[in-house]
Amino acid sequence: MVQLPLVRVSAERVIRQTVGLRPHRPSGFVLKSATLDHKTVIHNYGHGGSGMSLSWGTATMAADLAMAHGERRAAVLGSGVVGLTTARMLQRRGFAVTIYAERVPPDVTSNWSLAAWTPTSGLVEFAKRTPEWSAQLVQAAEIAYRQLQFMASPRYGISWIMNYAPTESAESARGENALLPRHLNSEQTLLQPGEHPFPTTYAIERPEMRIEPNIYLPALMDDVLNFGGHIVIRKFETTRDVMALSENLIVNCTGLGAKTLFGDDELMPLKGLLVLLPPQPEVHYSTSGGWNIPADQRGLFVHMMPRTDGIVLGGTSERGVATTDVSDKEKARIIANHITLFAAMKPPTGHPPMAPTPRR
Repeated sequence: MVQLPLVRVSAERVIRQTVGLRPHRPSGFVLKSATLDHKTVIHNYGHGGSGMSLSWGTATMAADLAMAHGERRAAVLGSGVVGLTTARMLQRRGFAVTIYAERVPPDVTSNWSLAAWTPTSGLVEFAKRTPEWSAQLVQAAEIAYRQLQFMASPRYGISWIMNYAPTESAESARGENALLPRHLNSEQTLLQPGEHPFPTTYAIERPEMRIEPNIYLPALMDDVLNFGGHIVIRKFETTRDVMALSENLIVNCTGLGAKTLFGDDELMPLKGLLVLLPPQPEVHYSTSGGWNIPADQRGLFVHMMPRTDGIVLGGTSERGVATTDVSDKEKARIIANHITLFAAMKPPTGHPPMAPTPRR
């Protein structure tokens, strides 16, 4: 039987909470080249909750588009994970790169993500999917999955851990994904009753790639700078401000900023809240899904990810909400659902069960 140390969850143990606004487009991310005022603008934005997963793929494809440009100086707009990886792929192709950004890590949305291999998280509405976009997605995922595996190390904060999803459905272990081929998702094992500690009939076990933003993003910034890149702190108010740059090749990785700068009215925020508890070094697994979510909350996903900066609890996606205020209701829901999960788990042999924490 799989034995797992229990996560100690209570409202009193919360050390911080963060809110991120994912840049979502119902028809999917944008990856294309355009001409504007005699400059080449390559767009690479709108990844929803998949930026940490897909960024190396779309960065590679954006850099390939840049090779058609005659000059080898490039401006990258944005210093989130998409901007940083795009800068690196341009550098690998011989470009001199300057990143222009209003904020740099840790003050970027990428730093406020749970960060695992989730290449189709909040990505596209199926009715708006096109064959051309689907082909782009598969290509980006192929590149990114391989690149992230090469980077698995303490230096980049990328590692593999085991994920567990408690479930009552044996069929849910099929792991089918309509957007990606099966080999881009790790193999899953359906644990039978008595083989796992969860309060469900079954549990799905699969290896999961974990990315720690507080390690990963500074390492990427160091790579850009060590390879001769520059970072300029600057806020762009209008497209005209962008066109005033000296570079004639511009790669737009501004995420939600593209709505104002380049008139993309399809962009909308998906507000996500993370709640962090103190680190538990003994916890080397993640969980996903909610087995006992009330009827009025079904469809809301909860997940736990252990990191060196804390135990991360998540599970919100508020469509079209642009505020970064912490919702007390959503925070309480995340905490309560995780209290319920871990209080109902069987403790490891020799450990007493967890007493449910009183709710306030």
